[in-house]
Amino acid sequence: MTNYIDFHILQNVPPSCVNRDDSGSPKTATFGGQRRARVSSQCWKRAVRQLFNDFVDQSELGYRTTRIIDLLAKEISRQNPELESQSSELAKEIFKKSSDKQFRITLKPARSKKDSGGKTANDVASYLVFLSALQVQQLAEYAIEKAVKDEKQQKKDIEKLLNLNHSIDLALFGRMVADYPGVNVDAACQVAHAISTHSVENEFDFFTAVDDVKSQDEEETDAGAGMMGTVEFNSSTLYRYATINLDMLRENLGSNDATVRAVDAFAQAFVKAMPTGKQNTFANRTLPEAIYVSVRDDQPVSLVGAFENAVTSREGTGFLAPSVSRLVKEAADIEDAYGVKPLAQLTCGVGDSREELRQIQDPVAFPQLVSDLDNLVTELLAKGE
Repeated sequence: MTNYIDFHILQNVPPSCVNRDDSGSPKTATFGGQRRARVSSQCWKRAVRQLFNDFVDQSELGYRTTRIIDLLAKEISRQNPELESQSSELAKEIFKKSSDKQFRITLKPARSKKDSGGKTANDVASYLVFLSALQVQQLAEYAIEKAVKDEKQQKKDIEKLLNLNHSIDLALFGRMVADYPGVNVDAACQVAHAISTHSVENEFDFFTAVDDVKSQDEEETDAGAGMMGTVEFNSSTLYRYATINLDMLRENLGSNDATVRAVDAFAQAFVKAMPTGKQNTFANRTLPEAIYVSVRDDQPVSLVGAFENAVTSREGTGFLAPSVSRLVKEAADIEDAYGVKPLAQLTCGVGDSREELRQIQDPVAFPQLVSDLDNLVTELLAKGE
């Protein structure tokens, strides 16, 4: 059986605009016939990836970039300074099309003809390419070895290197290269768009800014503002959901220890990460009020159905308390209806949320939850060997 780890989070977010659409408005979605606040999955995944650096070494992470030639050329020069003048060409040789066009990562000229040092800019990929730090290191070693021996690079060797030693973030979020499916990596983690448990209406903040110098000029007759504008925002109680296919993660990483570290890093980063949109304007960073983690061997199960009928605020309670009650009830209802009980359940809550979560499992402090999850993952991986 395949094992899954589901993360369910309820989090209050005050007036904010953490994720905007192309018009600058906070993203929304219609769910249950009601307009909801929304934060896209790609927005929150970006915040999670940035926070990984706090929990794992950079050597276990990767780079998602179009500047793959620059990245590899820099590593070649670092490993062998004598090849610095050839590093860009050696790097380009790694990624250029094979004669039969079976191997190809499409390159194009950089938008700027010169780099920051005034040299001719290297080509860039036509799309973002995800490479682990170790893959970059080993591709550089391979390019150097072939250059020193004056041998031709073999595309089959390069493909093999691109399919080994995936980083934690690459193993979790995957890699897609449409031009060359041979180096694709299936994502072991799925992240849902966060939506509010209740309906929302966006609001507008009209602001003005004073010109300091003009305001100090005694002869100035223009008393108007230096600038003015509006910022659109909303506030919400968000339901956030993500799931990890533990067996696929193990397959992507190739090691039990790396898999445990990946789950640990994701659990901490997913709970603590907050997208940074308009953060200086709203100072909206919060932590979740309720966390529910379930380990399953049937399939991932989102509990978003608990909020199809939008939560309404009870007098004196706001949206959080009824949202936690709905979440706990939905988990129990699904268990009763389908006769499937998670292998293990972990909870963490703040304030009154703890009492509601106790119906699932006694809440613990978040560090203890992560430690307990690490132990569960270790046991499951050992059983699967």
